[in-house]
Amino acid sequence: MNKNKIFFFFYTLIALVLTGCNRLDTIEYSPKLTPEAFLSTQHWVKIQFAGLNFVLSQPSSSLIVYFVSLFDIFVAYKFLTNLQNQSSKLWWGIGLFLTGAGALLAGTSYQAFCYEIKCGGREFCTWTSWWEIIYALLSGWGMNAFLVACAYSNASGSFRKSIIYYALVNAIIYSGLLLYGAIVPIQFLVSFEFLSLSSTPSVIFFIWIYGKAYNKTKDKMNLHLRNTWIILIGVIFTYALYLILGITGPLWQKGIWFTENDILHVGMVYWVYYILVKLPDEVKDLEVIS
Repeated sequence: MNKNKIFFFFYTLIALVLTGCNRLDTIEYSPKLTPEAFLSTQHWVKIQFAGLNFVLSQPSSSLIVYFVSLFDIFVAYKFLTNLQNQSSKLWWGIGLFLTGAGALLAGTSYQAFCYEIKCGGREFCTWTSWWEIIYALLSGWGMNAFLVACAYSNASGSFRKSIIYYALVNAIIYSGLLLYGAIVPIQFLVSFEFLSLSSTPSVIFFIWIYGKAYNKTKDKMNLHLRNTWIILIGVIFTYALYLILGITGPLWQKGIWFTENDILHVGMVYWVYYILVKLPDEVKDLEVIS
């Protein structure tokens, strides 16, 4: 490929992204939701201080999700400052950092500033935003970083390479579909459900490989690694059950703001706490005897 073709491809890609950015705003709620109706569905406060004038949405929910994100980053720091030449620790740290950074963006768009981002100055609110796209992108990368960590702690040789290649390919395919869904746009491809669907095979694989290793060795590392992902499945199941039962609405009618996302984020606090207490000193690379 000559230089002209490379430049043409590069500028075409940039043009496609720039022209597609605004298309994400065309995904609206169904039925359409006005800013006033949006506010009526949630807890919010008006902030007017030192020239600031904005709506802070879901204050309690925002506090929880921001705490989760910072907790993620803190635990990532604990891994990254205690590597001991272990690649598995490095990739656990990377995965947690990406997950925490993504949660900061998610909390901004789904909770704290969701009204200002999705509804402010509009006739009808938009369903998602680029904040949420980047959150999904970072979260997808984070899950694949955990896969690479697994490759170093529980595999060797061609099996290790296969897991790492899968993580790379999975990250590329998910990122491509996510961005395609944002530019076209296609609602399902930019949804939390699609992110969860793309991550499910990895979580099942984690439980299988760590469970198999623990049944063989009865070691603490694989016990805690297995439990880590069982806990995550339990958190997601509880979130889904809360959502299906529609508990948020009746509670809010009684003046209690506690949503399915709060269930998810409180559960994630416990998930990250378990990782902090059980994993940093236990995770290590698989010793390969040649």
